[in-house]
Amino acid sequence: MTWFTVALVLVVAAAVILRWRRPAWYWLTFGVTLATLRVLFRYASVMDACGLTVPPSRWRLTLARVTNRPVPESRPPRILRIRPTRTGLVLRLGLRPGQDAFDVAAASDRLRHSFNLYGVTSRELRSGVVEVRMTGYDVLKRVQMPARTENGPMRVPVALREDGAVHYRDYRAVPHGLTLGATESGKSVYQRNLVAGLAPMDVALVGIDCKQGVELFPLARRFSALADNPDTALDLLEALVAHMADVYQLIRAQQRISVAIPDAEIAADIWDLPADLRPVPVVVLVDEVAELALFATKDEEKRRDRIITALVRLAQLGRAAGIYLEICGQRFGAELGKSITMLRSQLTGRTAHRVNDETSANMAFADISPDAVLAAVQIPTDMRGVAIAGDSSGGWGRIRAPHTSLREAVNICNKHADRVPDLPALAAFRPAVAPLPPARTPLSKTAPATA
Repeated sequence: MTWFTVALVLVVAAAVILRWRRPAWYWLTFGVTLATLRVLFRYASVMDACGLTVPPSRWRLTLARVTNRPVPESRPPRILRIRPTRTGLVLRLGLRPGQDAFDVAAASDRLRHSFNLYGVTSRELRSGVVEVRMTGYDVLKRVQMPARTENGPMRVPVALREDGAVHYRDYRAVPHGLTLGATESGKSVYQRNLVAGLAPMDVALVGIDCKQGVELFPLARRFSALADNPDTALDLLEALVAHMADVYQLIRAQQRISVAIPDAEIAADIWDLPADLRPVPVVVLVDEVAELALFATKDEEKRRDRIITALVRLAQLGRAAGIYLEICGQRFGAELGKSITMLRSQLTGRTAHRVNDETSANMAFADISPDAVLAAVQIPTDMRGVAIAGDSSGGWGRIRAPHTSLREAVNICNKHADRVPDLPALAAFRPAVAPLPPARTPLSKTAPATA
């Protein structure tokens, strides 16, 4: 009995220490089992308390009356599947007649408290089936990306969502994106993760950094073109517009539309072209877009209008030509001048880090979801890197990118410097960098043998 008591005390102490210092380890060792049992045993009573049950049907009431049995109880949604994950539990529920996915979403906070878990989110998979994701601990406090991710063409894992899933930046699904945030909110780290994820891919990176290049120029070895001032940025953007026109001419030449060609073989963008003819896709990263839109003189105003016009053209027409925009800034409102809201309307993907006022959050999410605006305003100052990610469908969620230092991002870009494609249209803007130093030869304790 003494040994059993000692072992029990050691297990409890280990569980307490793990929960305090290593919540992820605690969840994998103790938390997932306890949470699964808690959910299964409390499920019926919790659903009834949260108003997620339906009264018995008429035929069941009739059957109970005929057979002189007690009145059947209200029924909760059916548990189709329960699956433990490294961060929580995933429940797949089958809704009863009369229930709606919105009912589960509205009760998510009550479910979180009832099951004693950190977070609960839900989404509708198909008609009558809802997936409820429960997290056992704060996965955004210390972001740890999974070892394996579902990578694909132009699909980059950049952050972790609050439900434990990986947040991907998929350029083929969401071609253009807007990232907002105040100073020291985590935009630069998010951008480094994006560049580090794109570096191993067959893609041309184009950067515009009007802060004298302090953010993007250290990564220059992996970039096909860079601009550090508005004048160079104008020439670069107009070169991209000309490159886009050339790509469309290539697509047009390969279409060869006739009655004999099946619809599936008619090219409408670069991804429909044969691999040997497909131009390399281009991702344009603009750091601090306000520096391109502000002006003080008439000449600067003309330059600004040409820059915004080129960006709007790339946003409207660039997707089929394989040109994708990733625009960052602290604010992105109408005060930046004419046509700026037209550009914003073309940026489907929205990511907002901590902002200084509600107006800045409205610039990102007012036309998408009012709830996302409120969530962006409530991001605390001590949680750098936490952001709200959404798109034009109205869906949104909290994300946080893992901390990537500038040194780590530079090392990744240097490692994949040989993947920089040769684009004649952008050759004039290729950054001039010194060759990488040779690898260091380890010193030997013994001198080499001599003849």
